[in-house]
Amino acid sequence: MGHLSLIDRYLARTIAVPLIGTLILAAMLLVLDKMLRLFDFVVNTGGPVSVVWQMLANLLPEYFSLGIPIGLLLGILLAFRKLALSSELDALRGIGVGYGRLLRVPYMYAAGLMLLNMLIVGFIEPYSSYRYEGLRFDLRSGALGASIKVGEFNELGRRLTLRIDRSEESGTRLHGIFVQVDDQSGQSVVATADSGRFLSTDDPQVILFRLHDGRLVQQSPKFPAPRSLTFDTYDLPITVPAIDRFRSRGTDFDELFFNELYRIGYDGGATSKEQQLGAQATFHFRIVEILMMVMLPMLAVALAIPPKRSSSALGIFVGIVMVVAYHKVNQYAHAAAEQGRIDPALALWVPFVLLVVLISWMYHVIAQRPGGQPIAALEWAAAKTARQLRSLMPWARPA
Repeated sequence: MGHLSLIDRYLARTIAVPLIGTLILAAMLLVLDKMLRLFDFVVNTGGPVSVVWQMLANLLPEYFSLGIPIGLLLGILLAFRKLALSSELDALRGIGVGYGRLLRVPYMYAAGLMLLNMLIVGFIEPYSSYRYEGLRFDLRSGALGASIKVGEFNELGRRLTLRIDRSEESGTRLHGIFVQVDDQSGQSVVATADSGRFLSTDDPQVILFRLHDGRLVQQSPKFPAPRSLTFDTYDLPITVPAIDRFRSRGTDFDELFFNELYRIGYDGGATSKEQQLGAQATFHFRIVEILMMVMLPMLAVALAIPPKRSSSALGIFVGIVMVVAYHKVNQYAHAAAEQGRIDPALALWVPFVLLVVLISWMYHVIAQRPGGQPIAALEWAAAKTARQLRSLMPWARPA
């Protein structure tokens, strides 16, 4: 029993390194891919660059929900592949340690990560998705304090036009100012100034634009002629333009929690047949994506062990393709179920059952058949292709 606990600890360490590394690498690649597009979006809308980090933080739950299954698969697969290539697996099998016993630690990892993924997919990701869309809305509406573009006429609301030549102190001090403010009564104020800055007031709907060293022209239906004056300092009150409020959470099914999806889909909370189908499809989609992780340890073991006297890494490629392909099939089934073309339960659970049957057969071949190889045909085809390529490229042959 003491030897088996040592085996468990050894397996736990062996699995942990590739699992954590794969998870971090997958998340970072997805973040870097999205970061460039977010910077471009934020700059084009004139928003503060700091909002990019808030948007990326709200995307992390989605990326982790995708990365956790792949990280679990590769962590277990690379660990067992290492054991197989170093003949440690043969030694363990020789002392009577079967695959079922070796899967104890992988299933501990799977159980913990499945619970974590359930929390992410069921509750954290829906809320972060809503917050992400809220930040996009705020950027478009200007609620995040869109920056004033230098050298351009900026329309801030319907009645305020502003142009500046340059800015200092992170945009708080402006130089070379032109400003025009119109009100509903027909009064218009046009001013130019050498410098100025915005100041807050007790009224959150009004800000002061304090101008220095300039000239002001005021027009009004009440005045027989425009009024003009020069000033050293002038406080121009500006009404903050009204900003539309962002919609409430739940318009998109991706923003609903597990319990909310169930209530709308199965507990009479739907207001239409389309809403009911959408909630049911999203509910089943999340469930099968989480339960799929139960089969990943067996899939990893089935693909980790290469043929004898071979170091083929084909199993790694096949494993990634299977997980990604299953996710894409589920996405298609989810979309078809939302549109009412197929029953949501049937659309999502039939591919899941087929995956379970396939992985169970692959595990049976590797664990119960001596010398069994579930992807033997693919290994043979890959080896033959490699030989043909080497024959066409003599410089690539080993010396």
